[in-house]
Amino acid sequence: MLAIRDKRDKYAFGQLFDHFAPRLKGFVIRSGAPAGQAEDIVQDVMMSVWRKAHLFDPERAQVSSWIYQIARNRQIDIVRKEGRPMPEALKAEQDDGTPDAGQVLALEQETDVLRDALNRLNPDQREMIEKAYLGELSHSDIAEATGLPLGTIKSRIRLGLDRLRHELKDLR
Repeated sequence: MLAIRDKRDKYAFGQLFDHFAPRLKGFVIRSGAPAGQAEDIVQDVMMSVWRKAHLFDPERAQVSSWIYQIARNRQIDIVRKEGRPMPEALKAEQDDGTPDAGQVLALEQETDVLRDALNRLNPDQREMIEKAYLGELSHSDIAEATGLPLGTIKSRIRLGLDRLRHELKDLR
């Protein structure tokens, strides 16, 4: 995102688009939009990301949070414009801007369980998972940063995720 913001890097934007577009589409569909409209929203959101990249501040938000907020706002605008009733998934967050206390408590509990499960992982596996999912680095970026072979990184992530799945199976 910084390369897009600072250098208007089209290659970086392509990578960002490839990463977020399918995730955004799923997010928008789960929030009540039909598939065709979801694709239009994703296109609008990604164009906004390109046009408004100069507004991104890594001190204020993660890239994913910033992009998902743009998507959510765009979807709310469309729902209002069409005069449709607000989907529950959007309405819950829209009411007064404060999250539901039950949702906050549940999220905090799930976060604690995840943190404990991550801490029980092999340190090498935990490091790779944190870099890939919390640091939002690609496997290639991790290989470049650590000097480890790509296959080693992929194996550590896969084994770590398998163990996390096993540890968190009751969370579902």
